[in-house]
Amino acid sequence: MPGPIATEITQRLSAAFAPARLDVINDSSSHAGHMGDDGTGESHFTVVIESAAFTGVNRVMRQRMVNQALGDIPGQRVHALAIRAFAPGEAA
Repeated sequence: MPGPIATEITQRLSAAFAPARLDVINDSSSHAGHMGDDGTGESHFTVVIESAAFTGVNRVMRQRMVNQALGDIPGQRVHALAIRAFAPGEAA
């Protein structure tokens, strides 16, 4: 069962992008005891998102769009966030 931060990430990205695919992967266990591990079990995430909103948008702008939708989560409430954002038909 996803924790509160993973749930909030899912809710915010779903509302902002109406994604065809959204995977919010908690990578925190792989970083236990490392820098940025705050002990909550929700410090490191990977987001894989596919949305028509990313059509014609470069990789850097896609990452900015995702970070903007997530507000204070990246860098403040989550130590690390890897973003893989795709337009329809791009995801491998």
